[in-house]
Amino acid sequence: MNLKVWFMETRPSFLLLTPLVFSVGLAQAYVEGSFNVFRALLGLAGVMLAHLSVNVINDYFDYKSGLDLKTRRTPFSGGSGILPAGLLNPRDVYLFAVGCLILGGSIGVYFALTTGWMILPLVAVAAFTIYFYTTFLTHLFVGELFAGLNFGPLMVMGGYFIQTGRYSLSALIPSIVPGILVGTLLFLNEFPDVEADRTAGRRNAVISLGLARSSKVYGLLIASTYTWVVVCVLLRLMPGTMLITFVTLPFALRATRSVLKDYADIERLIPAMGANVMLVLSMTGTTTLGLLLSTLI
Repeated sequence: MNLKVWFMETRPSFLLLTPLVFSVGLAQAYVEGSFNVFRALLGLAGVMLAHLSVNVINDYFDYKSGLDLKTRRTPFSGGSGILPAGLLNPRDVYLFAVGCLILGGSIGVYFALTTGWMILPLVAVAAFTIYFYTTFLTHLFVGELFAGLNFGPLMVMGGYFIQTGRYSLSALIPSIVPGILVGTLLFLNEFPDVEADRTAGRRNAVISLGLARSSKVYGLLIASTYTWVVVCVLLRLMPGTMLITFVTLPFALRATRSVLKDYADIERLIPAMGANVMLVLSMTGTTTLGLLLSTLI
C-alpha cells in the first residue's frame, strides 16, 4: 500500500479548514464557560473523518461519472487526479470514504448518547449531504449552499453543542462567517470547471449566471462577510474584538480584483483562487481569535 498516494487522495491541502471552522464553536463555548478537552478532541476527530469522507467520495463519484476526465486540474479544483491516473482501485477508494463516514457518524452517535439527542439531526444532515453531494445536490443548484451549511453553521454548532449540550444564537451568529466563506470558496472553484460541469449534467450558480455575472456575485459575497461582522458588532450580537477579522482585507481585495478582471482566464485566475483560500482560512481563524480575545477585554 502506497501511503503517500492514499494521503494525496484525501486532498490534504484542504483539511486545515476543518479544525479552523470547528474551533469557532469551541471558542464560543469557552467564552460561555464550557470547555472539555476530551470532547473537543473527539469531536475534532469526528469532523475530520467527515471531511476526509467528503473529499474522497466526491473524487470517486466524479471519476465514475467521467467528470474528472474532462476537467482541467488546478491546485484548487478538478479533483486529486489519483483515480484518473490509475494509482488506486476505485472500489477501495469508495470503501475508504464510506468507512470514514461511518466512523465519523459513530462519534456523532456517541455524543447523542452522552451529551444530548439533539445533535442527531445535525449529524444526519451532514451525513446525507456528504454522501449525496456529488450525485444529487450538485444537480439542483444547491451545492454551494450545502457546502457553506456544512462548513459553517452545522460544524460550528456541533462544536458548541458537544461542549454545552445546547444550541444558541450566540454560536449561530459567528458561524455565518465561515458559512459564507466556504460557500464562496466552492463558488469560485467552480469557475475553471464550468464547461465540464455543464456536460456532466451539473447545475450550479456559476453555470446559471455565467462567468461575468458570477465574478460580480463573488465580490458581493465577500463584501457580505465583512458587512455581517460590522452589523453584528454594532448590534452587540458579537464582541467588538471580532473586528480583528478585518486584518484579512488584503486577501479579500487581491482576490476580488483578480476575479473581476480575470474570471475567464484560468491561468490568471489561479492566483485569485489562492488568495481566496488564504482569505477563508485566515478569516475563519481570526473569527475564533476574536471570540477568545473578548474574554480578555
